[in-house]
Order: sequence, then structure tokens, then C-alpha cells
Amino acid sequence: MPVLTNLMPTIGQHLLKVEKPARYLGNEWNSVHKDHHRVAVTMALAFPDVYEVGMSHLGTKILYHETNRRDDAVAERVFAPWLDMEQLMRREAIPLFALESHRPLREFDIVGFTLQYELTYTNILNMLDLAGIPLHQAERTTADPLVIAGGPCAFNPEPLAPFLDLVAMGEGEEVLHQILDLVIQGKREGWDRPELLLRAARIPGIYVPSLYRITYHEDGTIAGITPTHPAVPPRVHKRVVEDLDQLDYPTAPIVSFLDIVHDRAMVEVFRGCTRGCRFCQAGTIYRPVRERSPGEVQRLARELVERTGHDEISLTSLATGDYSAVEKTIRQLLGEHAGSGVGISLPSLRVDAFSVDLAGLVQEVRKTGLTFAPEAGTQRLRDVINKQVTEEDLLNAVGAAFEKGWDAVKLYFMLGLPTETDEDLRGIARLAGQVMAKHRAVKGMRGRPPRVTISVAAFVPKAHTPFQWFGQLPLEELRRKQQVLGEAISDRRIKYNYHDARTSYIEAVLARGDRRVAAAVERAWELGNRFDGWTEQFRFDNWLQAFTDTGVDPAFYAGRERRPEEILPWDHLSAGVEKDFLWREYQQALAGGQTVDCRWGACTACGVCPALAVEVLLKGGEKGAD
Repeated sequence: MPVLTNLMPTIGQHLLKVEKPARYLGNEWNSVHKDHHRVAVTMALAFPDVYEVGMSHLGTKILYHETNRRDDAVAERVFAPWLDMEQLMRREAIPLFALESHRPLREFDIVGFTLQYELTYTNILNMLDLAGIPLHQAERTTADPLVIAGGPCAFNPEPLAPFLDLVAMGEGEEVLHQILDLVIQGKREGWDRPELLLRAARIPGIYVPSLYRITYHEDGTIAGITPTHPAVPPRVHKRVVEDLDQLDYPTAPIVSFLDIVHDRAMVEVFRGCTRGCRFCQAGTIYRPVRERSPGEVQRLARELVERTGHDEISLTSLATGDYSAVEKTIRQLLGEHAGSGVGISLPSLRVDAFSVDLAGLVQEVRKTGLTFAPEAGTQRLRDVINKQVTEEDLLNAVGAAFEKGWDAVKLYFMLGLPTETDEDLRGIARLAGQVMAKHRAVKGMRGRPPRVTISVAAFVPKAHTPFQWFGQLPLEELRRKQQVLGEAISDRRIKYNYHDARTSYIEAVLARGDRRVAAAVERAWELGNRFDGWTEQFRFDNWLQAFTDTGVDPAFYAGRERRPEEILPWDHLSAGVEKDFLWREYQQALAGGQTVDCRWGACTACGVCPALAVEVLLKGGEKGAD
């Protein structure tokens, strides 16, 4: 029987020396503690950001629950230690550990990373290094954990390919158990690592980067992506859970010691979105739409409140206002919980008056402000991105909000979209001015003055979207556009916030990168980059140095427009939506054409529902595919 290491006696001597020691304690309410000697497989769920961010991630809660409901498996958590804790760990030779057992990560069978955001990639390497796990997949042996990854960035994991053993594409509730079973079988039968990886590649939805060979043309573009073994599929298709009501949803999640980013009970009401915004990766990779029944939502909410003590229930999805039973469900939940002081929140709303009515239902006591996302300042550009929202929709929505007592409105836009002109930017300022005028029209001089905030992010083209071919604008041009917009805002009462375009530039390199970018990721980490998504920690100069040192041209990845016939780094990974459909949508965008949401209109033949799509096309019907 192996000797297991408990680092808590060593860690406990030092915790008072770091900021927020509760990040590293474990033992929270509802955390699961098992004897590792009594399970067949151990897994560390690794979130490459601080505790407060990772503990807010619903996907981690789901995988934690799915693993720990098995008698033969245990899942524990680990987060990226903050800089002070990292310094202490390196100084005292304390390896990175999981929270529940305080056992070193290198003693686990599996370490599974969540790839939520490209700017966490250097944290992943830092966590592996702190754990004493070889960074490169090729250097690991059967004595090392299996390093796997999943999440939205898994749909182009190539910049991390040399560091990962497996990538799980799509939804994890079912494929997780197949991975656990495979590792148990491999341990029992004594497989070596190559045998384990080859067998893993046969599981639908599992991508093993080391079993694919990438070749390149002289101009640097990809010439081919081919499996190195006949048993390895040429294309890996994402996993999709068909019926949400049949899932064993976590209704006793861990209750944190600290205030976390989303400190509330979360009920996922549906998955997927078919609105077809052309910039939105989530709208592609999470298709098709599947809803949880209202009765099941109500049951889950009740159990969550009982088992956590949370006083807020959040109905989560990509666009909760699109849930077909949203009003009925909210009224049922309010009827059941309002008397006990439990509130309801909606994290995502449409730009329409109906959404304001819903917000009014759940915020009768305290108006906390509303956020709307027109995304672009003119109707022309909103048509380009297929954001089916009009100026009238927005003004009606904010007018309804002002009438119902709101005074604070936040408007979210993107800058640097395909075909964008300076006139489109000035349209953002005009739209914000019209919102201010709407407040005067509704309230006159009564009440508090309006608070209108414009928040603008630089557009980043993402894999598996119609804009994956579009080259991000040069950094200097993004900065110029930020200045144009700022000069166009004449009303001093309108607050203007914009993101650092340099972070968007690095994000674009990683989002559209291939395996050659991995060398730059590793070099940036070696130069000291950690927590690149945190403004105060981002080191742009280090990234530029890393590109120079590794011979990686960032403009080749971020700024180059891709040709229609070009093999993209992620073409062997299928999100379900076909490349031909995405190309048609890109051409539609350039022509300013719109595509309807197939939930309410005609099938768009995107490929997610192939049998139904073909049937509708053959019949010339108007049936919605999703």
C-alpha cells in the first residue's frame, strides 16, 4: 500500500504569513473527504486561477460531484496559489497540494485542468511546475499523473498541446466516468503510458494531441493534421448530454469560507444558444439547446437552499431570458422562497422590455443596476455580427427600466469588429446619449441622476465561429479606435471604460494559435508571467520577449486573415457546427445579412442536428432544428 503524504502540518506553520489563508485550508461545509487507500482512482480538479474565481465555476462543482458520488473514486480541488503563497511554497519546498487531503498533486492519478480563458495558460504551467509534474507530456511516465483538460478553450488546445496528455471536448458528465474507468483498468492491468493514451483516444470526445502529426507549408500555414495510429480518429467530435433532467446535478456544493465571485446557489436552466451571434464562441460550442424542466429547476433550487444556506438562487445559462419557461419558473421560485428571504437572480438578460419585467420580478426590493449588450453602435454593424437587437429594442428596454425605478444602466460593446468604421464607434456615443435622453423623458428632474456606463472590449476572433477567419486589428489601430470613441463622448456623466487592448492581442494569439505557440507560452512563464488575466499582473513586455526568443510571429496568428481553403489548427476538432456553415455565415456578415434563430425560425443547416437539417432542406420546410 503506498504511503500518502499529508502536507497540512507543514503548511499550517506558514499560512498566517500569506494573504487570505482560507484559500488553502479546505475542510469547508459540504467538502468531500475520502480515504485514498479505499478508492481505485484519485483526481485533482485544477482551476488555474485563485480560489475565489475557481469556486464560482459551475463546471468544477459538477465534476466534483460526479466523481465523488462514485465509491471507487475521489475528486479534490486545487487552485492557483496567489503570488505570496507561491513564493512561500518555493522557499519552503512545499509542492502544490489538493485542498481536501493536502496531498501533493503528483501523487494523484489524474490532474484535470479547466480551460476557461486563454490568459490562464501560464498559470497551468506554473501549477504543474509547483506540483513537480514534468511540463511536457513526452517526459512523463506511468509514475506521473495523467494531465487532462476540458472547457471552452479545449476546442483549440493546440497552444497547450505539448503539455497535455488528454483533452476532453464538450460536456463532461458522461465522458468523465469513461476516463475514470479507463484509468482504473490501466492500473489494474499494468498498462504503460502509450497504451493508456492510445486506448483513451478511442473514447468519443477524447483528443490525444501526441497521437496527431502536424505538417506545415513553407509559408507557415498547416499542410496536414494526421493521426499517427490507425485506431485514432481523424476528427474528434465533442460530447453532448441529451437530457439535462437525467443528470445527477450537485445540490450540496461546497460552501466557501471566503466571499467568492459568485457566492450563491446556481441552477443551470438550460444549455446552448442558437441566436447565432457571429462573434460568440459559446453560441457554437454549446449547441444544441436543451432545457431543464421547470419542475426539476424548482426541486434543485429547493435542495440547494436547504443544503447550503445560500440566500440567493441564480438561474444560469448563456441567456436565461431565452428559457421557454422563465417567467413561470421565476414566479414559482418567488412564491416558494420569497417569504424566507431567499432572492432570485438572472445573470444574463436580453435587450428587451420583457427582460426588464423579469428583472423587476426578482429585484423588487433593491435595484442593483442592469447590463445590456448591444455589442455595436449602429444597426449596420449589428447586422454584420447578427446581433438581432435594434436601437428601438434598447431604448424601450432602458425606458422600461427607468420607469420601474432603475437609474443605473451599463452598456457593453465590442470594438474592432469586422467592417467596423469610425462612424460605428461614434454610434456607441450617440446610443449612450439617447439612453441619457430617455431617462430625462421618463423621469424629468425627479429622483437621482442617471448613471450610464459604456464598457468596451477589443474584439478577439475565436475558433469555431464565423469570424475565425478574420484577422484582429493591429494593436495601434485598436488603441486609435479607443481614442476615437472617447473623443465622441461629449456628456461627462457617461462613464467610459475600456479593456487593455494588449491583453486582447495576446488572447487572440492564443485563441487562433497552433502548436508552435506553445514554445512562447512556456517562455513567457519562464520570464515570470502569472495571472495574465489580472490587470496588475499582466506583463506585455514579457510576452513580446517570449515571441522573439521562440521565433513566434504573433501577427501571423492574431492579425492574419485566414484563407477559405486553409487548414485551421482546430479543423480536426469538431464542435458539431460544420465549417461550411461558418464560412457561409462569414460571407453573410460581410454582406450585412442576418440569419434567424433556428429555435423560432427555419433550420439553418449548421450541422449540429444533421438528420433533421437534411430532412428540412430536402422538404424546403421551415422547421427549427434546435
